Amino acid sequence: MRHPFQNAFNLQRHEILPVFVAVLYFFCVLTALMVLRPAREALGIQGGINTVRWLFIGTAVVTLAVNPVFGWLVSKLPRRLFISATYLFFSASLLVFYGLMTLTPNVIGVTTGQVFYVWFSVFNLFVTMVFWALMADRFSFEQGKRFFGLIAVGGTLGAIFGPWLAGRLAQPLGTPALLLVATGFLVLALVAALVLIRLQPHSPSQRRSPEDPLPVDEHARIGGSAWEGLRAVCRSRYLMGIAAYVVILAVMATFIYFTRLHMVAAMGDSTDLRTTLFARIDLITQIATLVMQALVAGHLMKRLGVAVTLALLPLTAALGFIGLAMVGSFAALVMFEATFRAVQRALMRPARETLYTVASREEKYKAKAFIDTFVYRSGDVVGAQTEGLLARLGMGLAGIAAVAVPLALMWAALAFWLGRSQKQKALAYERTSAEQERRMPS
Repeated sequence: MRHPFQNAFNLQRHEILPVFVAVLYFFCVLTALMVLRPAREALGIQGGINTVRWLFIGTAVVTLAVNPVFGWLVSKLPRRLFISATYLFFSASLLVFYGLMTLTPNVIGVTTGQVFYVWFSVFNLFVTMVFWALMADRFSFEQGKRFFGLIAVGGTLGAIFGPWLAGRLAQPLGTPALLLVATGFLVLALVAALVLIRLQPHSPSQRRSPEDPLPVDEHARIGGSAWEGLRAVCRSRYLMGIAAYVVILAVMATFIYFTRLHMVAAMGDSTDLRTTLFARIDLITQIATLVMQALVAGHLMKRLGVAVTLALLPLTAALGFIGLAMVGSFAALVMFEATFRAVQRALMRPARETLYTVASREEKYKAKAFIDTFVYRSGDVVGAQTEGLLARLGMGLAGIAAVAVPLALMWAALAFWLGRSQKQKALAYERTSAEQERRMPS
């Protein structure tokens, strides 16, 4: 008989340990990020909101520069080594910032805050991209539909725990100490990643279910060019569709982000006040995400399918911008952002990550890295500059809604196309996997 835990979370017995490790892994990643995020937001707007738009451009440029380096690591190193190199690099850079803040506090100012803002934005994208790339590589398409939502709960718990931990430790230990806390959780995330890699089946005979993925040779290198991610996206309509979906997602999120910045900036000039408001918004958002994950995320994707799940966020955006244009209050913004982020993280993100389960290993790491970092940040730039243009024209929330609502409808149509395309690729992928399994020695 299946254990009630297995029924509640739609797991098979042999999947419990890998999923638990994945949940712990994501918890550590998001804790490391969210310990630092409120401070990043407050530091970012010290130079004014218009400066943040330029910081978005700087972040896009840095992600473009980092992509070939990451692509080179993926080409030359086995999976466990390039994942380790990525997390250790960001851990080391956190220690560098800690040294600057403690040994040379006089250099900390607006410029340093802007550097930290850009670095944190790149750090945020790469550590979460590597996590989801490993999930798409470690679990199959059918497994992803069943429990990527559950794995995302680990991230939500980390996103709640991180700000709480920052609030408890900032006063007695000081803000620089939070960098050490984030470093510790990032190292724990790396340990969990390595454990998860070791939990894969090592031969076809060890697979417990036809849904399990084929084993991966951990000593093998993926190979290819450092720029293969960009080339793969340009060659594939499917990957270009994912890239377009991500661009629109970034534009919508940026519209919400700058609306929040304007409203928070209007409430006062105190960095402490702004940090507190940002932290409260984050906390409300994460609680809403956790409630949604607990109530509906576990079975929704399997029952409704990937296409419908992907379309829920565009519909949320359309309705939310209409409501925000009509009401225009800070409370309405918090409600809209909490709902948008909850649907994004609890429903859309797991569904979007299943799109990569039918891609090649090279596409899972290189093309995904290019899409989730540079393409996403390019969408940020487009959204920031569009919002700035609308602000200069004096169009306000009504102008943003006039752009966002039609774009959201296009976004929903793209979601259905991606869902249909994934079904076709999944069938072809299953036939290819079955043929590979027949050829592999037992």
